[in-house]
Amino acid sequence: MSAIGKNLREVSGEEIEKIWVKNYDEGVRPEIEYPSIPLHELLENSAKNYPDAVAADFIGKSIRYGELNELADRVASFLYDNGIRKGRVILGMPNTPHFIAVYYGILKTGSTVVQCNPLYTERELRHIAENSEAKIMFAFEAMYPRLKPLLDDGTIQKVIICKIEDFLKFPLNLLYPLKKEKVKIDSRPEVIYWKDVLRYPPTKERPEIDPKEDVAVFQYTGGTTGLPKAVMLTHFNLVANVYQLMEWFPDLSNKDVIIGALPYFHSYGMTTSMNLPIALGAKIVLIPDPRDLKRVLESIQKHRATIYCGVPTMYNAINNYPDVRKYDLSSIKACISGAAPLPIEVKKEFEALTGGKLVEGYGLSETSPVTHANPINGLNKEGSIGLPVSDTLAVTVDDEGNILPPGEVGEIAVKGPQVMKGYYRMEEETKNTLINGWLLTGDIGRMDEDGYFYIVDRKKDMIIAGGYNIYPREVEEVLFEHPDILEAAVIGVPDPKRGETVKAFVVLKEGSKVTAEEIEKFCRERLAAYKVPKIIEFRKELPKTNVGKVLRRALREEELKKLKAE
Repeated sequence: MSAIGKNLREVSGEEIEKIWVKNYDEGVRPEIEYPSIPLHELLENSAKNYPDAVAADFIGKSIRYGELNELADRVASFLYDNGIRKGRVILGMPNTPHFIAVYYGILKTGSTVVQCNPLYTERELRHIAENSEAKIMFAFEAMYPRLKPLLDDGTIQKVIICKIEDFLKFPLNLLYPLKKEKVKIDSRPEVIYWKDVLRYPPTKERPEIDPKEDVAVFQYTGGTTGLPKAVMLTHFNLVANVYQLMEWFPDLSNKDVIIGALPYFHSYGMTTSMNLPIALGAKIVLIPDPRDLKRVLESIQKHRATIYCGVPTMYNAINNYPDVRKYDLSSIKACISGAAPLPIEVKKEFEALTGGKLVEGYGLSETSPVTHANPINGLNKEGSIGLPVSDTLAVTVDDEGNILPPGEVGEIAVKGPQVMKGYYRMEEETKNTLINGWLLTGDIGRMDEDGYFYIVDRKKDMIIAGGYNIYPREVEEVLFEHPDILEAAVIGVPDPKRGETVKAFVVLKEGSKVTAEEIEKFCRERLAAYKVPKIIEFRKELPKTNVGKVLRRALREEELKKLKAE
């Protein structure tokens, strides 16, 4: 029975024809079994099976699985002693061994890990602390000046300071987000240091956890307006997504080496570059700053890394790194690109450099995060985010929530074991986003006759010029084809005649002297006239998130400020 034309509120999922399954790689199962376990058992199982295997390499210093699990047990013991049991604890760290030990230590107490970007301002930190109601925080030392006001007024009651020197014999002053200047930390009872946590004996005490109901992680996600929302991801959500990834990647084992450059405070990095290798018992090469290309390339070569998950700007930066061909990158076998559209030229060039596969995938914080990916060995369709992964249903719907047939453009809705429980303390937002178990993604797309999905764009990014709908991604793809363009972003700006017109922000490759007129001519040869950028602004760099995703929103806000000032 076909579900086309039916409303999401009436469709459980059994009616959906999974036409994408026929294009799965050989051996990938459409349905798999998931262990109903707490997330921290991933670490405990690997510590039991591979106690002496290297869990993480941090700038030359190794920590083994048995040692890492013991550190997590000491964190749990410390938290118990401080009255934390099934509570919430903020974790604000870059990718260091502290992060992994604290993350799993919090989980062992049945508590929720409250993810926090270590570059957040005092205002953002205050919102997370107040929204999550967490009173204790593990923080990178550079954060202290921004945390001090929260300690002073009692918003946070205790901060555990973690330093790079905790795991290295020398300070690394250039490590992001640590500033070169020395951070002055007050001597006060509310401030504790990592070394104090390690004095606690390891504990094996575990509270009872219901994996499908108990929340493992608060993953904050922004959107275009308002304060960040706390996505509630259960233990089962996160374990399921790890198993979905293990099914998708070919021949994964504890022999693999994963580059941990994506920030772990982001759901993409947390799942693909931390939880996945931990579940495998594989080695992680921790890289605290994803922009440190020299360290990334050296690490791939030195450790013979096999998996490197990133975002398009990271792959593009490697492609254009001046000395990239001096490095042996041939160990790379498979990479997934997410968080933003992957330009076709970037994919082709990276695959030529490494000999490995780079496939585009898709996900959201609300889905732990992976829902789609192109097959690693099978057919990759240009511009496609790929196929729904195992046990994941995906459809496109119209504005009323009615399911559309293949080929028609609508909002993508997904359903699967990785879909969030909801937004914390935001019942209306949850109600509007989760409908009968289906998550409305906010992304506009289509599915072709083979079950491959394509993102046309987010609703809010669509440009309407002279009555025509223009999707920035299509224009950006053309700009990326230009040999002189390194990066590009497209937005709509107000226009008295057309309502909106297309503006492109362009970063040129070093030494390029191409003009705006030449770029416009290039676009006119490849796009309908109404899609061609009418305004081209050259930039040295584009605003990006810490994960490397270009912020169209920031560019749009800049343009609105200019208009108001005129």
